[in-house]
Amino acid sequence: MKAALALADGRVFYGRALGASGETSGEVVFNTSMSGYQEILTDPSYRGEIVTMTYPLIGNYGINREDVESSRPHLAGFVVKEACETPSNWRSVMTLDAYLKENGIIGISGVDTRALVRHIRDKGAQAGVLSTIDLDADSLVAKAQAAPSIVGHDLVQEVTCLKPYPWTESLWSLEQGFGKAESAPRYKVVAYDFGIKRNILRNLVAKGCEVTVVPATTSAAEVLAMQPDGVFLSNGPGDPEPIVYAQESIRQLLGKVPLFGICLGHQLLSIALGGRTSKLKFGHRGGNQPVRRGEGHNVEITSQNHGFTVDADSLSDEAVVTHINLNDNTVEGLRHKTYPVFSVQYHPEASPGPHDASYLFGEFIKLMDEWKSQ
Repeated sequence: MKAALALADGRVFYGRALGASGETSGEVVFNTSMSGYQEILTDPSYRGEIVTMTYPLIGNYGINREDVESSRPHLAGFVVKEACETPSNWRSVMTLDAYLKENGIIGISGVDTRALVRHIRDKGAQAGVLSTIDLDADSLVAKAQAAPSIVGHDLVQEVTCLKPYPWTESLWSLEQGFGKAESAPRYKVVAYDFGIKRNILRNLVAKGCEVTVVPATTSAAEVLAMQPDGVFLSNGPGDPEPIVYAQESIRQLLGKVPLFGICLGHQLLSIALGGRTSKLKFGHRGGNQPVRRGEGHNVEITSQNHGFTVDADSLSDEAVVTHINLNDNTVEGLRHKTYPVFSVQYHPEASPGPHDASYLFGEFIKLMDEWKSQ
C-alpha cells in the first residue's frame, strides 16, 4: 500500500504504508538517534508530532515489552527510510510494523529521509499530513496548511495522568530485569506528570526516592500537603507558554521545597522565574547534542527532545545559566541563586542516549539533603 507525506509549504514525499492505515496530521520533526526508536515512539513529549528518523534502518532489533517510556505510543506519525521486516534480538516479540498497527500509529517507509531532513533543517519544522487513503498532492498540502499549530496549544492535558499513583520500579539490569525500590526510601519526592518518561522515575527510585506521580493540574497546596523532600518537574510535549496552571503551581512552590526540572519542566520553571520561551527553527531531537557545563571545558553529550527554548536575555539576575548548547548557544540548564531549584533542558535519564548527565539525579539528592539539614 502506498502512503504520502505532505508539508504545509507544498513539499510532498511518497513511500510505502507502515503500521496503521488512515490519515494523521502533526508537526513534522526529525530525530538523529541511531537507536532507541521504541523509547521515542512511547515518549509523551512527541505528542502532536510526526517524527522522522535520520538513521536509515529502523526496526532492526524489533519491539519488546520493557523498553517503553509510557503505556503506549503518543506521536502523531512515524517516518523512516527503511523499516526492517526481520528483526534480530533475543528480547524482540514483534516487528515495528506490527507494533504500529497494534497501537493505531500511521507510518511511512521508503522516504528519502535525507532530503526530508535537509528540507526541515532549511525551511523549519512545520505542519504536515501523513496519509494512506489520500494520495493527491494538492489535497494533502491543503490539509497540512489547515492543520493546527502546536504553538499556543496545551498538549500536556492530553498526556498527563488522571490521578496520583506511586512508582516503585527501579533501573533495568540484565541479571534481574527491573529492580524494586528500597524497603526504606530516604527521600519523599512528588513528580509532576507533564508527560513523564518512566526512566526518569526509575532513576529517582534508584537513588532512594519514594516517588508519587501527580497530575499536571495538581495545586502547590496539594503537593505541600504531601510533605515531600523534593518536587520533580517532568518533561512533556509542546509549547510551555499555555501551561499557566503549572507555572502558577511552581511559583507557589519556590523557596518552600527543592525543585528539579527536565525539558518542559525546565521551561516551566524558567517562566515561573520570570523568563520567556520561544520556538526553535527545527528543535533539538537526538542522542548526540553537545552541552557545555559551567564556564570551563566540561562537555556532556546529551539526549534531547524539544522544539522550544528559554530566552537567556529574559532571565533575571537571580537565575544563573549553568549549561549551554554548543551547537547554537541556547540555554540548556539553570539554577537559582536563592531558591533550592535547578533544571536542564536535556534528558539525563539516557533513554535513549548517553550517560554523561546521569550525575544530575545525584545533584537533586544533594539538594534535598542540604534542605533537610537546615
